[in-house]
Amino acid sequence: MAAEGGRPTVLALMGPTASGKTALAVELVQRAPVEIISVDSGMVYRGMDIGTAKPDAATLALAPHHLIDVREPSDPYSAADFRSDALACIAAIQARGHQPLLVGGSMLYFKVLRDGLTELPPADAALRAELEAEAAAQGWPALHARLAQVDAATAARLQVSDSQRIQRALEVYQLTGEPLSAWHARTRSQGLPFRLRQFALWPQDRDALHARIAQRLAQMWAQGLVEEVQALLARAPASADLPAWRSVGYRQVLAHLQGAYDRVELEERALFATRQLAKRQLTWLRGFDDIAVRDPFRLHLDELVRWILQNRD
Repeated sequence: MAAEGGRPTVLALMGPTASGKTALAVELVQRAPVEIISVDSGMVYRGMDIGTAKPDAATLALAPHHLIDVREPSDPYSAADFRSDALACIAAIQARGHQPLLVGGSMLYFKVLRDGLTELPPADAALRAELEAEAAAQGWPALHARLAQVDAATAARLQVSDSQRIQRALEVYQLTGEPLSAWHARTRSQGLPFRLRQFALWPQDRDALHARIAQRLAQMWAQGLVEEVQALLARAPASADLPAWRSVGYRQVLAHLQGAYDRVELEERALFATRQLAKRQLTWLRGFDDIAVRDPFRLHLDELVRWILQNRD
C-alpha cells in the first residue's frame, strides 16, 4: 500500500498481553492482503508454545505468522536479530504485493525496528562480575537505587528486579561516564524504506485486563505449561543467562521445578509477573508517538477490523 512520498505503508499492531492482538490480526488476514510478522521475543523459540500463547496449528494454517519458531531456546535471539529478520520479511512480503502487518507485545523490538540500534560499548566481563558480586551482597534493589542517582530516566523504566538491564545500565555508565539514556538519545533512525502506521489496543479498565490475564494463565496451566517446560528441559538444559528462560511464565515455572516454591506460589508469582509485564508494555506505549489507539474491551472485533482497514494507507 502506497503512502505519501511514494513510500509503502507497513502496519504495526501493538498492545499489552491478553488484549486481543492475535485475534484481530487473524481477522485482518481474512479481510485484506496482509501478512503477519510476529513481534514477540518468546514466540521466536521452538517448543515455547503454551507460555507464549503462540497461535495453534489451525490458526497458523488460516493466518501464517513470520518469525515464530526460528530459534532453539538455547540459541539467543536479540533485538538486533529481529530488526534484520523483520526488514527482510517486510521486503519479501512487499515483493509479493501484500502489506506487512507487525503484531506483538515486545515493545523493545518495535522501538529498535523504528529507531535503529544504539552503538553501545561492548560488555566488560570483569565489571559485570563485580556488579554481580555487589548485587549478591546488597540485592538488586540497592543497585537500582544507585542507577537512579546517575541515570534517573533509565531507572524509572526498569523494575527493581530487572537485574540484566540494571547491570547493563550501570556497566555502560561506569565504562563511559555517560548514562545509558544519553546513549539512547543519540540514536538515529537507520532510514526505514517504508512508513510505519502504528495502532495499539489499549484497555482502559485495568481490572478487566487483569481478569483476561488470569483467564489466559488458567488456560495455560490447563494446557500443560509445566509439562511443556519439563519437555524443554529434557531436550536441553536451561540457563538463567539465556533470554528464552527469562521470559515471563517460563522463568517462574523453571524456578518451581528447581524447588524454589510450590505450585500455589508458582501460580501466584506467574500472575503477578504477567500483570507487571502488561504494565511495562503500557509504559512503553506511552513513550511512543504517532499511535492510533482503541480500547479492545469496548469495541466489537468487527469495529476494530474496520478501524485498521480504513486507516491502513
